Amino acid sequence: MISEYQLRLLPQQAANEQSVKDFISRQYGLDIRTIQAVRTLKRSIDARQRTVFVNLTVRAYINELPSDDEYVHTEYPNVEGKPEVIVVGAGPGGLFAALRLIELGFRPIVVERGKDVHSRKRDIARISREHTVDPESNYSFGEGGAGAYSDGKLYTRSKKRGNAEKILNVFCQHGASVSILSDAHPHIGTDKLPRVIENMRNTILGCGGSVLFETKMTDILFEKNRVCGIRYEAVRRNEQGEETSREQGTINAQALILATGHSARDVYRWLFKNGIEIEPKGIAMGVRLEHPAELIDQIQYHSPAGKGKWLPTAEYSFVTQVDGRGVYSFCMCPGGFVVPAASGPEQVVVNGMSPSGRNGKWSNAGMVVEIRPEDIEGDGALRIMEYQERLEHEAWLMGGRRQTAPAQRMADFVKGKLSFDLPASSYSPGLVSSPLHFWMPTLIAQRLARGFETFGRQSRGFLTNEACIIGVETRTSSPVRIIRDSETLQHIRLQGLFPCGEGAGYAGGIVSAGVDGERCAEMAAQYLQQA
Repeated sequence: MISEYQLRLLPQQAANEQSVKDFISRQYGLDIRTIQAVRTLKRSIDARQRTVFVNLTVRAYINELPSDDEYVHTEYPNVEGKPEVIVVGAGPGGLFAALRLIELGFRPIVVERGKDVHSRKRDIARISREHTVDPESNYSFGEGGAGAYSDGKLYTRSKKRGNAEKILNVFCQHGASVSILSDAHPHIGTDKLPRVIENMRNTILGCGGSVLFETKMTDILFEKNRVCGIRYEAVRRNEQGEETSREQGTINAQALILATGHSARDVYRWLFKNGIEIEPKGIAMGVRLEHPAELIDQIQYHSPAGKGKWLPTAEYSFVTQVDGRGVYSFCMCPGGFVVPAASGPEQVVVNGMSPSGRNGKWSNAGMVVEIRPEDIEGDGALRIMEYQERLEHEAWLMGGRRQTAPAQRMADFVKGKLSFDLPASSYSPGLVSSPLHFWMPTLIAQRLARGFETFGRQSRGFLTNEACIIGVETRTSSPVRIIRDSETLQHIRLQGLFPCGEGAGYAGGIVSAGVDGERCAEMAAQYLQQA
């Protein structure tokens, strides 16, 4: 017999399968010897009251063992010799588009301007060590996209555009923990996600697809408003990894899935220059806010002991309205660290990430202000992107013209005071004390300060000089939307072009980008079948 139960447990009761079995046995009068296995279907923490509970939905196997796998497998056939589709970008949108194309019997050619997920580690390390940013290999560009070294959070509120559950199952099939299927806020972890991404690439290659690294699309080729291929420039290296030459060429195909991510500004400029319809899109910008993790645990779990032995490192979520614009926390990283996420020279951009254990000394989150197109002067399609660039350059200047980041103690920022010293931080390139309240744009700084005051009233101890704000957080989403038909997902004018994922303005995170990648693959397949 298989039964499902809704359980509300103390953290120590939810700590392992045996203690859950014990609880079910007592609560429902079952002989514990008959409970062969318990599988967690959903798990969430309820810390709204003084006593913290864990809510579980579990499936108990009574007098029988589980016969099904913990996740749903997807079959990927061999697609050698099948019709080809170019996929530009190997982030979640591009990878899931490529895998879905294989399911449907098409051969993906994945073109990625950056390096493979392991090689880019060296370039990322150089940002902190040498304060140099490789414009083609950084936290934004390379296999896995911006998400590969930015935490691997898999939470999405989008339920109506596609099958988010399938995305999680595909991750499990490629090595992610099955806990992502049950956790309320699933998370793979910066330390584990690269291996999962590599396994996804190996599936693509094993089925006859192609993945080309350090191959940058320079032009989209089209005739009579129909895509016919791309022009590219590729780096060639010897066995020691040294660059030996650069090669230019073309790849011909009748369909192109454009999944370049939200930082490919050269692509946006190419689209604008060539009359491919795009429009400015609302975005959010602000700072990274970093607290000691122990303090956040104490606040969120209402206890001087913090998380104790049985609870995970605490998360938080805040949102308010200030002068008609949202102010909210974004991409919260418990037990994580702040990282330098610039994608070019003379920029300072910060982001956050957590390892799978979430056991670091600090917790951080983006604290951002909603910005709409009408908030920025002008009428150009790239005006919000250009606003981003100006703010990132200003942060570079204020940070000392290196990857050191301008920072200020949180309460000092609210009071409009310079911080004469700064707390210890996880941000490895280093911090420079700077009056962010003075030089950041008023529409951001004043709303942030009032938002912090609100959050401090809602959560006692949150607004403190033990916390530090680090500038600037600007890459929350794409500043541009590439306009596409809502039914076919094709660009409204250029047939065979399928703008995809976060960079196209139609997703906001790993899961939603994966969902959009699958949808674009389905529409590209349909387009080719009808051609």
